[in-house]
Amino acid sequence: MSAADTGAGRAVPGQDAAQAAAGGVDLAARRLAWVTVVVPTLGMAAAVVFSLRYGFTWYDGLLLVVMYLITSLGVEGGFHRFFSHRSFSAGPAMTAFWGIAGSMAAQGPVVFWVAIHRQHHAFTDRDGDPHSPRALGPGLGARLRGFWHGHVGWLFTVRRQNWSKRAPDLVRDRLVMRLNQYYLVWVLAGLALPAMLGWLLGGGTVRGAVGGLLWGGLARIFLLDHVTWGVNSFGHTLGNRPYRTRDNSRNVAPLAALSVGGSWHNNHHARPALAHNRHGLWQIDPTGAVIRALEVLGLVSDARYPDRMRGDEQRIPAEEKRS
Repeated sequence: MSAADTGAGRAVPGQDAAQAAAGGVDLAARRLAWVTVVVPTLGMAAAVVFSLRYGFTWYDGLLLVVMYLITSLGVEGGFHRFFSHRSFSAGPAMTAFWGIAGSMAAQGPVVFWVAIHRQHHAFTDRDGDPHSPRALGPGLGARLRGFWHGHVGWLFTVRRQNWSKRAPDLVRDRLVMRLNQYYLVWVLAGLALPAMLGWLLGGGTVRGAVGGLLWGGLARIFLLDHVTWGVNSFGHTLGNRPYRTRDNSRNVAPLAALSVGGSWHNNHHARPALAHNRHGLWQIDPTGAVIRALEVLGLVSDARYPDRMRGDEQRIPAEEKRS
């Protein structure tokens, strides 16, 4: 369900045609990107039409919310804070949970996701950033094309590269590589599980299974995709900047709940190693709260918080420390 599956690599904004002509664009990845974008979109539309015809049941809503919560935490807590930034430690069971929950979001295998994200941090809003929403020239049209590229267009312009170079720590971990190897299994499980639960909650009816598949599966993937991509696009275009980072990262408060705390993007770019993005009492960060709770329960450890890691200050450029 992702352009990642072919091993395709980074995007270069605004050069689709030139790269394709030069053989730079991975055409297999481009075809798979169409699947990534179109299938959940059709699934969302089908879910709406299905509910107009057969109604929207309480278990349709329950499966949508529960599956969204599990997979959004898998992406933000697992793929992002755990695998990408190592902001806390976890044993084999929790590592498997984060890997499977994140993979069920269908945003690509863990090694690809992490490599793309680390590349984003290395080249944020500069050449080399896979999904910077920078304007592709003067005028409103160029700004909109840049925004589209940052949101989803980059999936269609990825180029081949060796992802392991940006995630050598993951490649050395046998459990992580096994999770990566069975990525498609986890995606299918993320569709089969709500279908099965819908069948059970719906009294063993086909309607219950179809509703679960559509709302807890495809519609959920569609919604989470656009929230995650919205952090890439809106999070570098609109919002406030409490930290004067070297990039254009911004906090997007309206997305905080849906992104389970991921949209405090300027906070994250200022202190990427932290296990939470909540830098103010009023800021909502469900992922950070879950990590704290898991640490209290002894299920994760070594979570990085400002009061525990003086070394984190060394990660912050001087101009950010003064903000």
